[in-house]
Amino acid sequence: MADSQETPAETGAETEAPEALDLHAALDAAHAAFEVERGEMRDRLMRSLADLENLRKRSEKDRREAGIYGGQKLARDMLAVYDYLGQALSLIDDETRDRAKGMVDGLDLTLRELTNIFSRHGIVRVAPEVGDAFDPHFHEAMFEAPVPGTKAGQIVQVVTEGFRLHEHLLRPAQVGVSSTPAK
Repeated sequence: MADSQETPAETGAETEAPEALDLHAALDAAHAAFEVERGEMRDRLMRSLADLENLRKRSEKDRREAGIYGGQKLARDMLAVYDYLGQALSLIDDETRDRAKGMVDGLDLTLRELTNIFSRHGIVRVAPEVGDAFDPHFHEAMFEAPVPGTKAGQIVQVVTEGFRLHEHLLRPAQVGVSSTPAK
């Protein structure tokens, strides 16, 4: 009795069993899902690397600024010492200067050394002159007064010098400003 069914090898037809087709479809689906997940993971990795680089740059900037401006509070507090030494020296008359030469020289040297320390650390005086234009970025108006021979907005008196620490204003210069109306 001859078997009338032929195997795929006998007919030359390359057909696959349904299980093999399901396996190929599952593999294709798994491969597609893997590629999608791989793309998402790559995107997340690239974003994380970019975030890490931004964090590194921000941290470096913060470190630099902390080095420059970290002593800002101390510097601001030292301005009073500068003011008091300057006031003390300005009140000394010639007679006192002759009698207490050593003390006066000591005060003068102390003020000079404080000024040198300020300079080494980037602290710069804001010292406007009478007649300069008032600049609200660097000056604080303590009073306004009509002063003949001046224009409105001109500095008529410097009450206290101001100071900057690099680009930051530690203290504005305190000034009197002319309020003379325009003619």
